[in-house]
Amino acid sequence: MGNTNSDIIKKTNPAAKVLMYIFLGIWALINLFPIYFMFTFSLKSNEEIFGANIVGLPREWLWTNYTRALGTGNMLLYFFNSLLVTTLAIAISLFAAMMATYAITRISWKLNKLTNAFFMLGLTIPIQASIVPVYVVLSKLHWLNKYSTLIVPYSAFALSMSILICTGFMVEIPYALDEAARIDGCSLTGTFFRIILPLMKPAVSTVGVYSYLQCWNEFMFANVFISDSQHRTLPVGIKALSGAYTTDWGPIGAALCIATFPTLIFYLFLSGKIQESFIAGAVKG
Repeated sequence: MGNTNSDIIKKTNPAAKVLMYIFLGIWALINLFPIYFMFTFSLKSNEEIFGANIVGLPREWLWTNYTRALGTGNMLLYFFNSLLVTTLAIAISLFAAMMATYAITRISWKLNKLTNAFFMLGLTIPIQASIVPVYVVLSKLHWLNKYSTLIVPYSAFALSMSILICTGFMVEIPYALDEAARIDGCSLTGTFFRIILPLMKPAVSTVGVYSYLQCWNEFMFANVFISDSQHRTLPVGIKALSGAYTTDWGPIGAALCIATFPTLIFYLFLSGKIQESFIAGAVKG
């Protein structure tokens, strides 16, 4: 293929290239400013936050705000709860989605299309509409105020989108690989784990990122289904902290950093694979 328009502009018009980098630099600063503000906010006193030094660096770096958030505010416990719930929910939804997609796309049976349509109905159900029925079911099963209280609903609500994503990848895998594995004596289970699953790494990354963002930031289920402080997740813990520190906002900013920075670090180290997986999914879709 010939040169694209952007390549031609870069080669023939240096001024356009300079303007593009200036625009991208300004855009990067605009997007990074909330992170900078949140971090400096977490290290300030109320006097600096409310007027004396709103945007600038802290005049006195109050690292004790983090100590108070982790200690008095129990942010360390809430962080562990969020990490445990998110990790198990991702693992369950990912494994279930892979198995369901394999059954729908690689095995010939009468109800595969109907089953796929049934799973896709989950995309049309808003999470707000399910709070009452899910609460009633969990209450009847005596599952309230446990880790499973959030792990099971999170996994279930992530399943439909996970199957949709996995289907876009799995249908592109040649069926001849399945036939070759059967000829070699491999069972359905062996074909899935030895042939299909290793080829689904981009889908694993995509589903993992989607499920992580959905579970880590979820508030409504965690706020309604969990009433004791021992099983609270970070979003609910930060809400409770704002009620406990109504006159001291530094620890609240510290709690926000504790909840936000893991996601930023996760993306920083895996940005390449995440972008590749999304691009691959877009091309295959």
